[in-house]
Amino acid sequence: MTRLSVNINKIATIRNARGGRMPDVTKAAIDCELFGAEGITVHPRPDERHIRYSDVREIRPLIKTEFNIEGNPIPSFIDLVTENRPDQVTLVPDAEDAITSNAGWDTIRNRSFLTEVCAEFKKYGIRTSIFVDADPAMVEGAALCGCDRVELYTEPYAQLFPDDRESAVAPFIKAGEAARECGLGLNAGHDLNLDNLEYFIRNIPWTDEVSIGHAIVCDALYMGLEQTIKAYLSKVKIF
Repeated sequence: MTRLSVNINKIATIRNARGGRMPDVTKAAIDCELFGAEGITVHPRPDERHIRYSDVREIRPLIKTEFNIEGNPIPSFIDLVTENRPDQVTLVPDAEDAITSNAGWDTIRNRSFLTEVCAEFKKYGIRTSIFVDADPAMVEGAALCGCDRVELYTEPYAQLFPDDRESAVAPFIKAGEAARECGLGLNAGHDLNLDNLEYFIRNIPWTDEVSIGHAIVCDALYMGLEQTIKAYLSKVKIF
């Protein structure tokens, strides 16, 4: 069954807007697990505008389910990951000034670099996932880099979903099938929400994990964090 990993970056963004420790990011990670989340995702960026490197170090020993660190594998990120040894690392090609992730890797042009990074993390027993667009060629390229999974960048799916859900999910089905044929695990994330999540899972039921943050925090403003996580779990636990 598909697992739900909660990205807590947005909680850190709120904290950083005011300073101090409110909301408490570490407590939020613990509570998300308590409320049923099957993993915690963090995406530290070099400017630390949301999750800080110190947050990663503080949270790591407290996670009881799965800890996923995602980000651009610059040297400081690689050092952080190998120091804290999460269950999974997700490689994302975001620029330092990017507001949020906005594209997957070109796994063909960057094959040499990604192969080297995957090999480094595998030395520490860390499952490695590469963030890619819904393109079978990019999925196949990721497999050649030696990763364990790919994470499909789902913003295009979310954008088209309200107007034409069948067309929205079609390329993701093809990419998901390519991952399965290559022997890769399959993750998905970006702009998945309570409206579009279940349809995605029904069409790609071999999805191993979805990582959701922004939408969960937005919904929690009205529903509360515990009820929101339960609502998202109901959308992925459908088989």
